[in-house]
Amino acid sequence: MPTRLDALLFQIKTNVFRAERFLREIGRVPRRLPRGDAAGFATVVTEVRSPLWGDPRAGERALQMGKVQNLRAAARRLDRTVLPAGAVFSFWRQLGRASAPRGFVAGRMLQEGCLVAATGGGLCQLSNALYGAALDAGCEIVERHAHSRRVPGSAAKVGRDATVAWNYVDLRFRSPREIMLRVVVERDELAVRLLARDDLPPPERSRSDFSIPDQVRDRLSRQAGGDEAQSCGGCGQVSCFRHEGRAPAPAGRTAWLVDENWPEFRDYVARARTKDDVLALPLHGARWHAARYAWPTGGFSRVKAATLTALARSVALRRAKDGPERRATELRWSRALAERMARTLTPDVTEVVVAQSLLPHLWADGHLGGRRFSVLMTRMPMAAIEKRLNAAAAVHPERRTLADFRADPALVAAETEALAAADAVITPHTEIAALFGARAVLLGWKRPPARRGDEGRAIAFVGPTIARKGAYELREAAKALDLEIVLLGSELEGPDFWRGVRTRRPDPANWMHGVAAVVQPALLEDAPRRLLAALRAGVPVIATRACGLPEQDGLTLVPPDDVEALIAILRELR
Repeated sequence: MPTRLDALLFQIKTNVFRAERFLREIGRVPRRLPRGDAAGFATVVTEVRSPLWGDPRAGERALQMGKVQNLRAAARRLDRTVLPAGAVFSFWRQLGRASAPRGFVAGRMLQEGCLVAATGGGLCQLSNALYGAALDAGCEIVERHAHSRRVPGSAAKVGRDATVAWNYVDLRFRSPREIMLRVVVERDELAVRLLARDDLPPPERSRSDFSIPDQVRDRLSRQAGGDEAQSCGGCGQVSCFRHEGRAPAPAGRTAWLVDENWPEFRDYVARARTKDDVLALPLHGARWHAARYAWPTGGFSRVKAATLTALARSVALRRAKDGPERRATELRWSRALAERMARTLTPDVTEVVVAQSLLPHLWADGHLGGRRFSVLMTRMPMAAIEKRLNAAAAVHPERRTLADFRADPALVAAETEALAAADAVITPHTEIAALFGARAVLLGWKRPPARRGDEGRAIAFVGPTIARKGAYELREAAKALDLEIVLLGSELEGPDFWRGVRTRRPDPANWMHGVAAVVQPALLEDAPRRLLAALRAGVPVIATRACGLPEQDGLTLVPPDDVEALIAILRELR
């Protein structure tokens, strides 16, 4: 049984070893390797997977959560590391010290034969996987240390373990060719891959399945340290000074990371949240008189607002010009907001409901790994948007706004990966919901209060005047039928776009005054709020399925980019 004196002597020895390592490697420490773009590395050389939740005991759940949090923090620093041919990879040089200020928390760590709670505990699962991947990839092992005892469920059972302890017990290896390291914390597994640029065949065993004959496994188990290590929470030595007692197992909680306050989402959150959940929002909308962020904050155990970041984003968006500059600004500040809100994702958060604007950034930074998550979808996926716009631009190259902006391919890829891994997609938009089949949670649109006003013969175009909203199709129909168009949005296709068409701005008292129908023949539409208002007021609506409305009375669906069909429908209204 360990004593406090043993622990003191162990700490003294540890400090001596750290100092010795530091002095010995002055001027010779391996350099920190750069991180690169994964797009250039297509060949999977090897892959090692291991389960995240290896200890099912209730008393270990809190520290299992801590271990997974530590793996997330480590993955963010190691993922996409590029190892040039002949360069030495050092676990600690690449990761840095696993300290609390750097986001590491308490997990299990092997010390003096016992599994004790320690900051950064659980990282040996990652070093084990790295060691196995390096072996399978034919790397030269420069430094590796086996565990002093077998950790239950670890690779020590088959002699493929590599323990690490800052900074004197390291894992180092050298690759014979340039490779990239991918470290991904998935929902239930840690995945470590080594990727190459070339198409050379991988080694004979490209995946670590640990399929070793029983007699070899038994021999390696004995060599790996004899008996399995016991955790301080369950070893039964209640008189030991390290004994932790029987703490209740945390149940886990849900974090709601929200952005724009849609009424459909507001009602959904009110129905689904529990008293133990946490809420992260850009700012307290009621306090700042900002309707866009006026989320109800009652009924949560904790509410965090990213006020300064949200205000800075608001100022930046006001200064940005409509079009590509504004969309680029939105993406840039969404990343800043996601980084701020990620601080609410404590180890006990086991489920996340996240706004789509924050999703790709949280996914790329590894915050969603080891967690179930759902997405509040407000628009089509970026990959689907760009595919649709590219197809339209090929048919109409003269319409410059169809090709004026594309997101960073890495961001598009991150969103695509995250949506594929999501448990559910929550949206009132019928076209978005159709993309996700059984995973879609389709909410009902909320119709805002509205009144029709006096009837007339004009056609309202809710706009803005841009190609993807159907402006070109409506202009041709207006010329053919001599229609008056009420323009509600800004004009992004140039000041002369509507030349030859009778246009006017809406009545300030009621934009539906004098309107016979509302038209939106869009390729893309995220939030059809004015269409919903028109339907509630009894004004006919002509729109495409891209507007996301279910079939209903008062709505006529028209194919996108079909002027003749639009003319035929409008002619019937006259």
